[in-house]
Amino acid sequence: MSVIPAFTGRTNTEEVAMSTPDEPTSKGGSVKTLAIRLEPEMHAQLSLIAQLRGSTITDEFRAALVAHIEAAKSAPELASKADTALADIEREATLRREAIAALFAADAPLKGAPRGSRKAGGDGVG
Repeated sequence: MSVIPAFTGRTNTEEVAMSTPDEPTSKGGSVKTLAIRLEPEMHAQLSLIAQLRGSTITDEFRAALVAHIEAAKSAPELASKADTALADIEREATLRREAIAALFAADAPLKGAPRGSRKAGGDGVG
């Protein structure tokens, strides 16, 4: 799927600020409500497409998003970035686990601290 020029340059902050918390549905699930900005021409085209198909703008967005997500699932460069992100998450989780263990272990020395470098009663300087 090609990138629409009007949507480039968006930030996560904008996207998050334009999203609401999960809302319950009548079917027992939940949905997110998103606010998006479209140029008038794009809105007119989308409205016409929905009208001609006998659907709604929301239905058209969902169909486009499903197609976009399916295309993303088979994109090798995205899979590579996901693998890198998972490795980063695992690395961070390991560091945090070690920090928690070191913090709450009564006799665990601080990792990376010099051992035996301080003289009794001295200030540890040379």
